[in-house]
Amino acid sequence: MSKNNSILLPKLERLLEEMGEQIRLARLRRTLSADQVAERAGTSRRTLYSIEKGKSSVGIGIYLKVLNVLGLEKDVLNIAKDDVLGRKLQDIGLTTKERAPKRN
Repeated sequence: MSKNNSILLPKLERLLEEMGEQIRLARLRRTLSADQVAERAGTSRRTLYSIEKGKSSVGIGIYLKVLNVLGLEKDVLNIAKDDVLGRKLQDIGLTTKERAPKRN
């Protein structure tokens, strides 16, 4: 079975690289070695290095395992948390009745 390597836009590649760097810095601040984090996350050191380099070939589940080892798993909940554009689009599509329905 071959891996499906999708091509990312350069802007998205930079975002992944930045996230990988932030994960690497979090590991270093905790004075954890790559071997320790990889072992605790149940992955290889090579995969951890791929995460820290921002490679798109690593599954999101492995990212979550590494974040869990670092105590940062809840940071994932901030993704799309404040969806300003989505709320504006939703508000545009709302219809308002001219008059409220009568109660019986």
